[in-house]
Amino acid sequence: MSVVDAQLEAAAVLRDQVAKMVFAPPVARVYNPLSYAWGAFEEYVTRYGAAKKRVLFLGMNPGPWGMAQTGVPFGEVAAVRDWLGISAPIGRPRDEHPKYPVNGYACKRSEVSGRRLWGLFKDRFGSVESFFREHFVVNYCPLLFIETSPRKAGHGEGGRNLTPDKLPPAERAALYDACDAHLRALVEILAPSHLVGVGNFAAVRAAVVPTGAFAVNKILHPSPASPKSNSDWGGEATRQLMELGIW
Repeated sequence: MSVVDAQLEAAAVLRDQVAKMVFAPPVARVYNPLSYAWGAFEEYVTRYGAAKKRVLFLGMNPGPWGMAQTGVPFGEVAAVRDWLGISAPIGRPRDEHPKYPVNGYACKRSEVSGRRLWGLFKDRFGSVESFFREHFVVNYCPLLFIETSPRKAGHGEGGRNLTPDKLPPAERAALYDACDAHLRALVEILAPSHLVGVGNFAAVRAAVVPTGAFAVNKILHPSPASPKSNSDWGGEATRQLMELGIW
């Protein structure tokens, strides 16, 4: 089986496993881009994941204005469309939250984390071919969770992003079991020398993979929620990667 086929097979297993999971309130909606944006994800893997990689970057889960719109990890619309050259048709979640519509590549919102991450790679490597020759980017969890939140009068249903670590223990355990198995499969398929968690959560989850032939490391997450990330995140991430001997 080819590297691409093995990845897509593993992703399809994960997609179908998590699709059967039920999440109780305060989770109000669950988006699974591996279902409604599979075509874009498949193009990403086919074009850029066709060989083993030296460095595998691991993110947490889709952002509402990133992978939820484009099907690509950290998939800020402009970066995916203009640098990665992917602009595939995107479907819609079965139960869409009015505050978080999925408009695919027509989405006007920009996900800061994805803009910073892909922007760093573009600035350093120039071409996508140069970056993906040794690097690849994946997410640990394929689901976006939207929880109920208070709303202002006359502003419709309230909602906000909920990260997987905030789920109740039983729901979290079932989700992590599926995601851990998928991550182990990816490491076996891509055989990286370095597995780099983008942020604390991803680094902790990366530690579940048996080490030996590769190192597990961490870089600062590019989220604007982190004050440190809002002051030259690209420079800090580059410094960390150079200190780790990855760059």
